[in-house]
Amino acid sequence: MSVLALRGVSRWYGNVVAVNDVTFDVASGITGLLGPNGAGKTTLLHMMAGFLAPSAGDVELDGVPTWRHPLVYRSLGFVPEREAVPGFLTGRQFVLSAARLQGVADPATAADRAIDMVDLRDASRRGIGGYSKGMRQRVKVAAALVHDPPVLILDEPFNGMDPRQRLHMMDLLRRMAGEGRTILFSSHILEEVERLSDRVLVVVAGRLAASGDFRRIRRLMTDRPHSFTIRSSDDRALARELLVSAAVRGVELHDGTLTVRVDDYGELTRAIGAAAQRADAALLELRPADESLESVFSYLVRR
Repeated sequence: MSVLALRGVSRWYGNVVAVNDVTFDVASGITGLLGPNGAGKTTLLHMMAGFLAPSAGDVELDGVPTWRHPLVYRSLGFVPEREAVPGFLTGRQFVLSAARLQGVADPATAADRAIDMVDLRDASRRGIGGYSKGMRQRVKVAAALVHDPPVLILDEPFNGMDPRQRLHMMDLLRRMAGEGRTILFSSHILEEVERLSDRVLVVVAGRLAASGDFRRIRRLMTDRPHSFTIRSSDDRALARELLVSAAVRGVELHDGTLTVRVDDYGELTRAIGAAAQRADAALLELRPADESLESVFSYLVRR
């Protein structure tokens, strides 16, 4: 299992601090990197990929610094957001050149395999200059995968892809993660991160604001009330009983749905059974209403 490790990492450009004292590990599975524009996501990815030196701190892959250690690239595949694909090459020529640069034993076979993985065989003999944005993204992924690296770093990999291509790419990343690879990707589309990631890293103003499972992060936010959606056989009676509970901050009944706000996540789960019994109401549904990644991200960014 390969591990990317950052320890006290900062990066500044003159008087501008892009990344400020960031520490985290990225291990096997899929990790999503989130943050508003200008938060430092791309700077972090470039340092992890060895394309940018940290101004302070250490960035290592399996104990080896990523900066100025070219052998790290044998274990690493990087897909930048920036369009840096030569349009005069065909897709296959581009991936084949990456295989040769990596010293792959059988470059032609490796290139064909990587092209098939991203579902580009039919377009592989065409010039990249005529590719759509989504196709250019996929050919960059193929070039990053051609040497079969255990670590994959992707900056906005789904840009320009249509829904079918997005699903195919998500399935590919899940399969690779299931094989034990370490995958880190950034995206501005929260739904993609929520569906794909085992873990999230949230960067705000150059600092790591939170890391881990986003549902667990939400439950640790004790400064913000938790909202639950409840359906029962008698919502009005249940609402009356919940309002007398010290754990409940507020109750709202709208269009047949009961929304309850509490300060402590566990308090409602302990109080709801007794309240339903007193109201003589059967519970039909109880689910968190603000545990989506969108809610967590919004809370963190607004702090």
